[in-house]
Amino acid sequence: MNEIQTIEREIAERVERLIALRKAAAGTPVKNYTFETVAGPVTLRQLFGEKTILFALHNMGQGCRYCTLWADGFAGLVPHIESEFAFVVLTKDPPEVQRAFANARGWRFRMASHGGGEYIREQSVDPGEDNMPGMVCYERRGEEIFRKNATGFGPGDLYSPLWHILSLAGRGWEDWTPQYSYWKRPGTLDDGGKNVAE
Repeated sequence: MNEIQTIEREIAERVERLIALRKAAAGTPVKNYTFETVAGPVTLRQLFGEKTILFALHNMGQGCRYCTLWADGFAGLVPHIESEFAFVVLTKDPPEVQRAFANARGWRFRMASHGGGEYIREQSVDPGEDNMPGMVCYERRGEEIFRKNATGFGPGDLYSPLWHILSLAGRGWEDWTPQYSYWKRPGTLDDGGKNVAE
């Protein structure tokens, strides 16, 4: 094996160990927080629906291109996730702003607003940082809720395959920044018009 293959094998082995540790995690009890949605207030327990596992994606909101990249990536995975688990995207943005942005991006997952308050301060994926992107896995046992596992998101992480695709081209995350849109004005317009908004 060459060095790249060796490192890939080592990473796979470390990921297997990580999975085993997360599987064994007992979890810590958490309170039943309240969030705002376009349909009104909803509690953390209600976000589970009939499921016993809830994935809460912490997203910094419409002002973050990186968070938008991760949410775009999860959009296609949500039907697979929701076949067995509950899934929600949580941001500080007001519900109406969340829904307008989600509609513009074609997102069909549930969203709720923590408003930058108690929930995100106490449940941050990075202690001491109150608006870091990442994901928390909650488990419902009867009426009790436990925080089973959590992880932060950032360039080069395991949760956006784009970083690893870029590395195949010899590019690192410092070489590329996601954008909200990649449309560029064509050099020649078929309709002959000149007034095209960027």
